[in-house]
Amino acid sequence: MPIDSKRTLVLGIGNTIMTDEGVGIHVIEHLQKIYPEKEDVSFVDGGTLSFSLAGFLAEHEQLIVVDAARTGGAPGSVVCYEGNEMDRYLTGNRQSVHEVGLTDLLDIARLSDHYPENRALIGIEPESMDWGDEPTASVAPAIPQAADIVIKLIDRWGMQK
Repeated sequence: MPIDSKRTLVLGIGNTIMTDEGVGIHVIEHLQKIYPEKEDVSFVDGGTLSFSLAGFLAEHEQLIVVDAARTGGAPGSVVCYEGNEMDRYLTGNRQSVHEVGLTDLLDIARLSDHYPENRALIGIEPESMDWGDEPTASVAPAIPQAADIVIKLIDRWGMQK
């Protein structure tokens, strides 16, 4: 890992002009406000995903992805899939265009020997993916909850150094 690299990439994905579909980006914005200079962490707005993000992934040892995810829970419910559980979710669940793109991005990391041992997907159940620049009332409260999970993962993984 290059000396100027950071340890953990927190990647929010989504489209902020489609209500709950952009919740991953809203979590990143929340984290950037609360932790503007969190040591060894990069908070990145990954938009709707692109292979150009492979470079970011290669520069980090750990990955946390935050996205809207259909898991069958109530709108606004938050899940955290870690390690192999994340891989299983992404392999078996193709309900979002992001999950397909995320799987492809992780395949690139695997092929280039940058697949993070510590990885997690924090998913927030959406209510609506219609046009709108704010999350719905049932999903908005999940933003700080998901941010707390991100920080707890970073702290726990930091103790494993």
